[in-house]
Amino acid sequence: MTETTSVNPVACDLAFGRPDPRGSISEPSYGGALSFMRRRYTKDLSGADVAVMGVPFDLTVSGRSGTRLGPRAVRAASSHIAWSAPWPWAFDPFEMLSVVDYGDCFFDPGYPAQVPEAITQAAREVLAQDTALLTLGGDHFITWPLLKAHAEKHGPLSLIQIDAHSDTWSDEPGRIDHGTMLWHAVREGLVLPERSVQVGIRTHNPEPLGFNIIDAREVHRSGPEAVAAKVRAIVGDAKTYLTFDIDALDPSAAPGTGTPVIGGLSTWQAQEFLRGLEGITLVGMDMVEVAPAYDVAEITALAAATLACDLLCLYAAGRR
Repeated sequence: MTETTSVNPVACDLAFGRPDPRGSISEPSYGGALSFMRRRYTKDLSGADVAVMGVPFDLTVSGRSGTRLGPRAVRAASSHIAWSAPWPWAFDPFEMLSVVDYGDCFFDPGYPAQVPEAITQAAREVLAQDTALLTLGGDHFITWPLLKAHAEKHGPLSLIQIDAHSDTWSDEPGRIDHGTMLWHAVREGLVLPERSVQVGIRTHNPEPLGFNIIDAREVHRSGPEAVAAKVRAIVGDAKTYLTFDIDALDPSAAPGTGTPVIGGLSTWQAQEFLRGLEGITLVGMDMVEVAPAYDVAEITALAAATLACDLLCLYAAGRR
């Protein structure tokens, strides 16, 4: 790991003038463009290992709206933690990976039926460059079109879902909803339920569709390390997509979300669980459902930004 350095903030806004795509550099958190973790904004993926893409979409929420502002909030919060390697990982992922901020997926919300394909196509364009994708939502519906693009590249996937809700409620073909997208994903053969796990669930659903479920009580009783070991045993060496709904956290840690449910994970439990997954074959990831209008002191956005950075660490660990 190289030592963190500082730059003259007058001479360099790292989102545009980063001298090297790798490494962590200290820059004032209160100024500059709001790129994720102060990475360079670019559509040029030459040499990029990971692209961070926002999907500011919230037309399918069943509760409070506002997650369209999630990507912006997470990017802003990430500036507070971009100055150094993430603790307590034993490496700086930005030394190992070239990570860029790809900006946001464009779509016209006036044509909602066209949005799913717009998201899938944006993901396809990134994956076609052999660049991995970390996506910032947006409501949880976006995971379905993202899974389409990833399954096209990698085949049917194992899924690790960290969430308060299972999102497998039945639906109608062609309908979009942030609580039914995994019903569609299973029907389309995008994920392998028997090799997939839902963690932190604390709502009823009579249609689990074959997913392995580790509810919030088991996380609290067994501990995040034991749960991570159980998840690793289920997914094995299968190519895996990880989706993190911020409402998996207890509302005391993440009030800024549309469908909060008490009894959830603490930020410490979530981080320890992610660290315990080291060794899985991670091919794609997203962080969704941050709704900053309901946040308090930006703690939800900070949690999401930090956990998204942990996802990058997990991805980097698999490439060591």
